[in-house]
Amino acid sequence: MWAAVAGAFTNSVFGILRAYVLIALWQARPGLAGYDVIDAVTFCFITQAFIGPMQLFGGGLTIPERIRSGDIALDLVRPASLQAWSLAEDLGRAAYLFLVRGIPPTLLGALLFGIVFPADAGQWTVFMVSVLLGVVVSFAWRYLVALSVCWLTDDRGVTTVSLVLTTFFSGLMVPLSIFPGWLGDLASALPWAAMAQAPADVFLGKAGLLDAVPFQALWAAVLLALGTLATQAIRHKVVIQGG
Repeated sequence: MWAAVAGAFTNSVFGILRAYVLIALWQARPGLAGYDVIDAVTFCFITQAFIGPMQLFGGGLTIPERIRSGDIALDLVRPASLQAWSLAEDLGRAAYLFLVRGIPPTLLGALLFGIVFPADAGQWTVFMVSVLLGVVVSFAWRYLVALSVCWLTDDRGVTTVSLVLTTFFSGLMVPLSIFPGWLGDLASALPWAAMAQAPADVFLGKAGLLDAVPFQALWAAVLLALGTLATQAIRHKVVIQGG
């Protein structure tokens, strides 16, 4: 509980710092990427709210430790799917962190800066669906990173690469639409954009049911399918560190 409260405080502090940076940027470049200053501040605090639920800095799964300890062998012989069981656990954790670590920074941003909120119940519904799909995409990616320990035995390198990619391409730092030319097009098409950028755009009313949700659903299906194949592969080859 206290760890979650501390996380909410940290998210709030960094949200304020990010907000001032984005305010300075949009005051210097009004209308940049189709956002105004209030949109930019709203984007800042909404994406801060996603850090905990979507584990945008990585982690959240115990699979690497269980692989190194050998407990993964027990997980693989259980009647429940390792992937489905891990997803259910991750969804429960995400729901809790959304309430404890996600909502407080957003309310603080609304109090200090004033942010825009969805205009009607339909937009709120699409936003919640988009957040759910963002969590699933995040899980599916982190699941693949976690399973890589079966072959690499040490996940620090791939975890660092994942952290850089997620931070840069998810929309956590700045809206992906400000990236120039082909880089912006590429970033908007990659799976990390489904984690933060897509639900943030839904919240702001810049994307809707037919824009963000199919894109997120596609990447969720692709990454979950890859996770299923990877799970089948580790049944035939499980490398346990030290034995």
